[in-house]
Amino acid sequence: MSWLVTACLQTPITLAQTDSTSQTPVITDQDISDAYIYLYSRLLVARQQQLDFKDGMQWNTLSHHKPGAVDWPNPNVDVAYSETWVAIDEHSCTLVTVPKINGRYYTVQFLNGWGETLANINERMYPKHPNGEFAACLQGAKVNLPAKTQRVDLPTRTARVLTRVELGSDWSEAERLQLEFKMRSTGSPRPPEIAQTLMFQGQQLPGVEVFDSATVALQEPDLNPGMEPLQVKVRAIAAAVADPDERARIDKSIHSHTFADLAKASPLMGHGTVKNGWGRPSTSGTYGSDYLTRTLVNYGGIWANTQKEVVYYRGWLDENSKPLESTQSYSVTFPADQLPASMVNYYWSITATDSKNFRVLPNPQNRFAINSHSPLTYNKDGSLTLHFAPTKPQDVADGNWLPTSPGQNYRLIFRFYGAKGEVIHGEYFPPAIKHS
Repeated sequence: MSWLVTACLQTPITLAQTDSTSQTPVITDQDISDAYIYLYSRLLVARQQQLDFKDGMQWNTLSHHKPGAVDWPNPNVDVAYSETWVAIDEHSCTLVTVPKINGRYYTVQFLNGWGETLANINERMYPKHPNGEFAACLQGAKVNLPAKTQRVDLPTRTARVLTRVELGSDWSEAERLQLEFKMRSTGSPRPPEIAQTLMFQGQQLPGVEVFDSATVALQEPDLNPGMEPLQVKVRAIAAAVADPDERARIDKSIHSHTFADLAKASPLMGHGTVKNGWGRPSTSGTYGSDYLTRTLVNYGGIWANTQKEVVYYRGWLDENSKPLESTQSYSVTFPADQLPASMVNYYWSITATDSKNFRVLPNPQNRFAINSHSPLTYNKDGSLTLHFAPTKPQDVADGNWLPTSPGQNYRLIFRFYGAKGEVIHGEYFPPAIKHS
């Protein structure tokens, strides 16, 4: 998704002037686009919460997944995931037990109902207390905690939690560690009712019906400053759609104007940068006033973490600026002095996902990533060439090949966990994707 956004998407958010004949505020196409893009971010998270509890998730209780067994856009197939929603209040915290983990990436990520990262628990954030007992508490709550418990204050009463443990070369050890993460409440918090907002299929972009859920959706506080004018706009449109004629007009505007704005913003995921056919978002995990990027990231890969944890690149164009096609064969060569392993403190990974639903490409080999732990073969000069093709190219080592499946365009997702150097500073872009 694009980070190039039209100037109109960056203008101050105020309703247009009133019609002099009716004294009724005129809701413009741009008003509708701004409000829709802002609200859709929240609806994506609310939809996932409803799906989570429908699937049996329980408050403050971790659900452990087998590797690869998650169903959301752009999953990281290199980690063992566990997840839940926590509920806390003035009298109750959620205790989190973190096992001792050495030499393997892990984190416990907390997000709010808009997809914003609130906190991470790991050795980078808590170097003096990297494991053991933690307590996620509501800011200002006066709760007696067990001795040697590290308190983590959250600004919201509920949060989405994901634990990630790097699979590495020993998956059984990663799964053992995954099961040692524990959660329990110190008291009896009173979790809120699950917001019943619009449900929609896959990566579908709904129409005017998004505004039918506006009142319920906006009950979740947006912690970023300056969002009140946008919320005023959302509420104004939500009231206007009660009129059948206005509802039809707004729906038509969404399909013609708003969807075009999203399509234009899509390649850059908001306000990012593209080089060599690879795009890097300007931010992830925390967004401030950049609601456009937040919506596009939630749409293309919900539960993104901050760039302190992981830096994402998306490759979708070849050396001739043509979209990647799964029937074609491509390669990327990293010079010996710019190998991916030199740019991370933990590990790197590349997955291929389809361009429509953002799921990993099925293939007979059931291999969905090339990463630091793959059995890679380096070129004689020390460089590294990776191949992406439906069949393994001749004389290419199996570990250097990621299978693709014919029949659809796709993109490559490059993750740098614990990025360093030019990657963390935003100066690096992977080499061009070439036909091979």
